[in-house]
Amino acid sequence: MAAGALIRYTHEKSMDESKGPLTLSIDVGGSGVKMMILDAAGEPLTDRLRRKTPEQPTPSLVLAEMVSMAAEIGSFDRVSVGFPGVVVGGMTHTAVNLHDEWAGFDLRGALMQRLAKDVRVANDADVQGLGVIEGIGVELVLTLGTGIGAALFMDGKLVPNLELGHHPFERGKTYEERLGDLELRKKGKDTWNERLQRAIAVVDRVFNYRVLYLGGGNAKQINFELPANVRVVPNVAGILGGIRLWD
Repeated sequence: MAAGALIRYTHEKSMDESKGPLTLSIDVGGSGVKMMILDAAGEPLTDRLRRKTPEQPTPSLVLAEMVSMAAEIGSFDRVSVGFPGVVVGGMTHTAVNLHDEWAGFDLRGALMQRLAKDVRVANDADVQGLGVIEGIGVELVLTLGTGIGAALFMDGKLVPNLELGHHPFERGKTYEERLGDLELRKKGKDTWNERLQRAIAVVDRVFNYRVLYLGGGNAKQINFELPANVRVVPNVAGILGGIRLWD
C-alpha cells in the first residue's frame, strides 16, 4: 500500500475484539520504516504501513517518523523493533546504513518515553529469523536489502548480532560491499546473482546449516535455482517476527 495511506483491517475481528496484548511491530531499514499491529498470536491486524527512511537518518528524525506512524496506525499495548545494527540491552551500537549518531543510542528508552509503552529492540535480521525458523538444528538467515543482515540459530536459540554482512567475503570486500543494494543497482541483476551463488556456497561450508532462509526486499531479484535447503521467505517476516521478542 502507498506510504501514509489509511490502514484497513485484514481480519474480520477488530483490534478491540482481539484477546491479549497488541504488539506494534516495527522494522527499521536503510530505505524504509515499516510497521504493523499484531495480535497475541502474532497474526497481523493491520496492513503494513511503510514510509521512506529520512534522507538524514539520525535518531531524532527516524524516531519522529516512527512516532508519527504509530499515531496513525492505531492502538497497541507494547512495541517490538527490528533495527539494522548491533543491539544490546535496547541500545544500538552500530548502524552502518543509517547514521553515526546511532552508536550508543538508547532506542528502547527513547521509544518508551515517546510512546508510553514497553519496548523491546533487537537486530532486524534476528527478528526476521525469529519469524521464519523451525527451531531444528542449525538455521541461518540472510536478509538482502540496503545492506546484508544475518541471523544464526541452533535448535531455535539465537546467536545475537552476528553481523555477517560486514565480514570479509571476496576480493578484499565484505558481503555487504559485494551484495548490498548499491552493488545490485551498479552491477546489475546477473552479476549480483552470480555473487549471491558464491556467497551461498561459502556460508554453506562455514555454517553447515540445515536450512538457509533468504529474506529482505532484494530476495525477489534471485533468478537461479536454489539448493534444496535454501528457501526464500517473505519480507514481511521482519515485522511478524516481532511477536517473538515477547516469548
